[in-house]
Amino acid sequence: MKKKNRTWIIVLVVLAIVVFGIIKWGINTFNGFVTLEEGVTGQWANVENVYQRRGDLIPNLVNTVKGYAEHEQETLTQVIEARAKATSVTIDPTNITPESLATFQQAQDGLSSALSRLLVTIERYPDLKANQNFLDLQVQLESTENRIAVERRKFNEITRGFNTSIRKFPASIIANMKDFEKKGYFEAVAGSETAPVVEF
Repeated sequence: MKKKNRTWIIVLVVLAIVVFGIIKWGINTFNGFVTLEEGVTGQWANVENVYQRRGDLIPNLVNTVKGYAEHEQETLTQVIEARAKATSVTIDPTNITPESLATFQQAQDGLSSALSRLLVTIERYPDLKANQNFLDLQVQLESTENRIAVERRKFNEITRGFNTSIRKFPASIIANMKDFEKKGYFEAVAGSETAPVVEF
């Protein structure tokens, strides 16, 4: 009888250790997903920050161009409208879906396109191209575009880490139980494999 009791105690201790190990693994996995998801959210804030910086530069650029290029009212209006649309599209950082990211990116691409048309138009105004305020804004805008590229790349890297983690087995079990969903990526714009020619 004593041997039988001892066997049951050993079985219960081993079972308790296994159950405790599974619970601990589940908690650690869940907390790891939370950390990764917060990383995606934090990097999204960085992306929004650089897009906001670009949006903040545009009114100064438009006002500077206005003084020299009075006949370009249609182009200036397109830039202003594209900026308004781009700044009105926002994404809930807790729900960065591929669809919402595509909508955001489409609005930002519209602004980029309008800015490109404006910069091409400026070629006709040599006095404007020589204006120091315009040159400073151009440098800031170029710097901001570079920052946007860097932050988007970082966002995609962090998002890839999160998406990979929630799909790996057996961690995917916890991800499905706790509704961790795949996040969207920034994707290259169609035709972006051909570098644009920009001349100032």
